[in-house]
Amino acid sequence: MTQIKLIKPTLKYAKDIMEYRQEFLDCGDSMAGCGDLRECSSVEEWIYGINMVENEETCPKDKVCSNTYIAIRLNDNKIIGIIDFRHHINHSILSVWGGHIGFSVRPSERRKGYAREMLRQNLINCKQNGLDKVLVTCDFDNIASKKTIIANGGIFEKEIMVDGDRIERYWILL
Repeated sequence: MTQIKLIKPTLKYAKDIMEYRQEFLDCGDSMAGCGDLRECSSVEEWIYGINMVENEETCPKDKVCSNTYIAIRLNDNKIIGIIDFRHHINHSILSVWGGHIGFSVRPSERRKGYAREMLRQNLINCKQNGLDKVLVTCDFDNIASKKTIIANGGIFEKEIMVDGDRIERYWILL
């Protein structure tokens, strides 16, 4: 796997961010960890939104504070994934099945180990921000996410049903 780094999204990556978004729209896949990128009509709108949720003073009341990162492949500066971490899960959805971290890897870049490395790097961010454990969830049939979580120390807690979908809950101790 080629090396990657997690960075805060900037307008420098506007074209690649919108191409990333379009790749997900074209394949109909979910965009976990991307905030409201699916609904945004511009990168400026998306970056404004993710900046607003970074601190308590500007975070909308129905959301929790979080940080979002783009995963950049170092050899060509291409976005291969997006990952976030929520500062807490004191929220009716996040405490049940959303968890502390959401992530997605560009469909054309999957099965290359990027998700595992993205999660590993983001766990460092979580620890640096005072968390001692994180909840990470995945759909029961999402084998790739399950392997990624377990490879990063995920300990299976339980399976739950959410709107007819089987969701697995894992805790990672930092």
